[in-house]
Amino acid sequence: MKNIQYTVYIEQDEDGMFIGSVPSLPSCYAEGETQEEMLENLAEVIKLCMRNVGKDEIQKNRFIGIQNLVLSHA
Repeated sequence: MKNIQYTVYIEQDEDGMFIGSVPSLPSCYAEGETQEEMLENLAEVIKLCMRNVGKDEIQKNRFIGIQNLVLSHA
């Protein structure tokens, strides 16, 4: 079996829930009360997304990083 690595964006909402998304798979999101629970849920969602997405729809972008941008308000 071949292992596939996915880049996951993780956020935490105002209620403390963790939300994960896979930018290379359209509409691939999951949440959980802990990061571990969210990642377990996301693994299941990825499997479902992969059944519904053609290989040509998977984005082949390479993750570079995240940068903060600070703007002044006038």
